[in-house]
Parts: sequence; C-alpha cells; structure tokens
Amino acid sequence: MDIEAGTEIVVVGGGMAGARLAQQLAPAAPGVRVTLFGEEAHAPYNRVLLAEVLAGRYEPDVITLPDAACTVRRVVRVDRAERLVICDDGSATRYDRLVLATGSNPVLPPLRGLFEAGRGELPLGVHAFRTMDDCLALSGALHPGVRAVVVGGGLLGVSAARALAARGAHVVLLQQGEYLMERQLDEQSGRLLRTHLESMGIEVHTECRVRGLRTAPDGTPQAVRAVRSVELADGYCLGTDLVVLACGVRPRTGLAQAAGLEVDRGIVVDDELRTSDPFIHAIGDCSQHGGVVYGLANAAREQADALALLLTEAARGPAPGRPADPPRYTGTRALTRLTLGGSPAPAANASEPARTGATGIAPFDLAAFGDPLPVPGDDVLRLTDATRGAYRKVVIRDDRLVGGILLGDLAAVGTLARTWEADEPLPASSAPLLHLLTNDGGS
Repeated sequence: MDIEAGTEIVVVGGGMAGARLAQQLAPAAPGVRVTLFGEEAHAPYNRVLLAEVLAGRYEPDVITLPDAACTVRRVVRVDRAERLVICDDGSATRYDRLVLATGSNPVLPPLRGLFEAGRGELPLGVHAFRTMDDCLALSGALHPGVRAVVVGGGLLGVSAARALAARGAHVVLLQQGEYLMERQLDEQSGRLLRTHLESMGIEVHTECRVRGLRTAPDGTPQAVRAVRSVELADGYCLGTDLVVLACGVRPRTGLAQAAGLEVDRGIVVDDELRTSDPFIHAIGDCSQHGGVVYGLANAAREQADALALLLTEAARGPAPGRPADPPRYTGTRALTRLTLGGSPAPAANASEPARTGATGIAPFDLAAFGDPLPVPGDDVLRLTDATRGAYRKVVIRDDRLVGGILLGDLAAVGTLARTWEADEPLPASSAPLLHLLTNDGGS
C-alpha cells in the first residue's frame, strides 16, 4: 500500500470508528490530508453513553469525542473509476484511499401500524434509540409518570429502560426471547438482571411477542397520528404514551453495494481491512471480517486503531529494525462491559462507560466475553451471591478459558480478561480455576 505526502484519505461516517480513525491519522501522517464526512449535525460523540444522556446524568456535549473535525454532508455515491465520493449537494471529493465507516441502522420490526399509510414516518411517540437526535427527541417527550414501552430486551433495550425509569417514567420492557440480553448472558444471569430491573419498578415480560401499534389523531391541526397502545400477540393491549424500538441494528452497506463492493451481512474486508477494491477500506459496524459482524464499540475502536497504524506506517515506512510486512487486524477479543447506575464519575478512558456511584438507584455492573454458553464436554464454574445480586461464571474448553459472565460484581474482571486474551492452556488443578473467579485484585 503506497501512502505518501499529498495522499487524500476520505472517511465516510462520523461515528465512533470514523472519528477515531480521523483523529489518529491527522497528527500521525504528516502531509496526508484526511477528510471526514458525517451525516449528523452533532459533533461526533460516544454512542455508548447515549443512555446516560437520556437518563439525565450527562449533558450531550460531555460525550463529544475530542478533536474530531467533521464535514456534515451525506455521501450518496462512490465513483470507483474516478476515485470520487459524491455528496447529496452534488459536490465531489477525490480520494486516494477511501474508508467506509457507515455504521448501522436500527432494525424496525414489521409491526402493524408502525408507519403511517403513504407517509413512511413513525407515529408520534414512537422512537428508535440509535442517534443523538433519537435521544434528544425521546428526552423531550419524557416527564414523571409518562408511560413508556421498550420493545427489545437486549443490551440497548435494557439500557434504555433503565434510563427511562431514572427519569420517572412507568416502563414496560418486552423481550421476545426467554431471558434478557440473550447474546451476552445465560438464563441465570438474565434472571438476576430482571430482578434488578424490577426492583426499579420496571415491568418485564419475556417470551412476549409484539403484534402491532395502535394509534389515534393527537389533536393537532395536522391530525398527526400518535401511539396509544402496543398490541401483543395474544391480543392484549398495553396503553402507552411512548414506544422505544430497541430491536437490534443492521450494517449500513447500501453505499458499498451500489459501488459494486463485495457485501455479505456486512462489507467484506481482509486482514488489512480492505474491501474487494484495494483502494477502499471498511471499519466498524458496517464491516465483516472473518465472517463476523461485530457491531460493538470495542471492535470499532480496535479496527480504527489497526487501520490507523497500517496507513501511518505505509505513509512513513516501517521503523528501523521492524519488519516491512504491514500490520494485520486479526479480530477482536474484548469484553462487553456495561455499567448501569447512578451518577457517573468521568471515565479514565473516554471510550468506556464511566463507573458509577449510587444516587438513589444502585449501580449495576455487567461484563461478558467470549462464549458463555457451554457445549458438551466443557467445564463450568459458577459463584452466586444472591444477597449481593452477584454472579460469576466461566466456561473452560480444552483447558482454555473460552467465555464468562460477571454480573453485579466485577472485581475479578481484570484477571479473567487477561487470562482469556492470553488464550493459553490453564493449569490442570481446580484451584487456579477457582482463583479466576475469586481474585478481587485485577479489575
């Protein structure tokens, strides 16, 4: 890959991956010009902390990412032959290297009444929860006692439900699966999480399928239809003033697909994060590496870091004594960590959620990594403290730590993370394995 002074690098997408890449490239590659395009009017921000903004614990400007100058313009087409990106205002920008960091869109389930006939718009009171605009619109509709239904019991839905409850809303959380956060938790930890949410007054229903929304005119001269209830599969209707759709996300691949790049579930990239066009890369939620679409903030950051290193080394050449082979991205092995709770102190690392203290609502910590669901032949170790609402579990496969869950107490998370990331055989005796769960000095 030949990068030299005067090289034009265009990054499409002002989210966490694109902003982090642009931030690192600007000082690290002198003479290389970096242009970052983003669609949102807001400065790039840490999407992980949107629930903290919704809960009223952060002001929006607190989660703004540092040093991320972004041109607010929507890229609508890539001309690979001429190496141009064309924006919705007709302007064209040349690139030598193009990076697609287009992120993902919220999944809107096929519910009856979700869109107004002929208008393609969500009814008044129905919100996705993906962007700062979503967050601010939802926040503006909140007041103590407002009725809110959250559809989706994954990580985003749980975060949204807790934030709404912190603002005084009466919240009902609906999950189609058997327990909450099925991607990260097992049934036992899912039950503990449910107990925690219910202690906050959140009404939780699992194995609950939503059929549709019922609306009525809201009384404005435009006769906009507003949500009035959520209809369940058994015909029961939950009266509500707000509905939050937290049903997952889908990679934004339309721009890449229209440009003729290889697209599967995401934009397919190799170990140099290159697409099927060697002059175009993809990172973050929109990318698919090794058959995996991560859709996680930590993976987006790692990909941005790996590509920044690759591009800057190409610009400057390898350091003396270092091999000329380009750095590689080999995949992400990082914990999913979530802190739900009171009034957060500033995080040591701005890319991570702050650890919180109690302000009337007790903090609740959760971490998950790898594959926490065992298969036949695996060894499983669990420690449960019902009085503290704490749960620790690890899964051992072929003498290696392959997954785990910590909930309510993350004191052992540092030890577990280092052991898992090392991916080395564990000692045969059980004592070191128990030490993984009981070590309280590595967080």
